[in-house]
This record gives sequence, structure tokens and C-alpha cells, in this order.
Amino acid sequence: MKLAEKKHAILVAEFDRYIIEHPEFAKKIPRNAQIVLQVDEDDEYNAWSRRIAEKQREKEQKVVYVRIKGLKPAYSRLMEPVTLVA
Repeated sequence: MKLAEKKHAILVAEFDRYIIEHPEFAKKIPRNAQIVLQVDEDDEYNAWSRRIAEKQREKEQKVVYVRIKGLKPAYSRLMEPVTLVA
């Protein structure tokens, strides 16, 4: 998997979480729209994302560009882990 593909997979997962947590944001997106993620100051990813979206776009499908400033640092979501030493 190429770097752009890995980054895209992460961004899509985070975008899905954001939509679930912010349903009012989702209401701004037309049904069946082609969503194109764009990251500030990442021209290489942005061009890749636009190329892929254009290849996958259906005829007459609306396009929504979602600009993202970036990602917050990843953190663990584990709850109270316990070690068991044998």
C-alpha cells in the first residue's frame, strides 16, 4: 500500500467518526455526493485524492471537497489495561 493510500484510509476512518459525532456536519453533504478529502499543505495527497475521486465519480454526481487542517496526534483508547505476568 502506498503512502497516499495509507493516509487516505486513516483520513476516511477519521472522517466517518467525525460524521457520527457531528451529524449537523453531515447534513451539509448532498445525498450520494462524491466526497474528496483535501489536507492543508499536502499538495501531493490532495492531487492524488482528486485523481482517485474523478476516476470513481458517477456521471452527474455532485462533488463535495472537505478541507482538513490535519490530524490530532493519535492516542490510545484502551480503558484500564492490566498486566498479568506468568
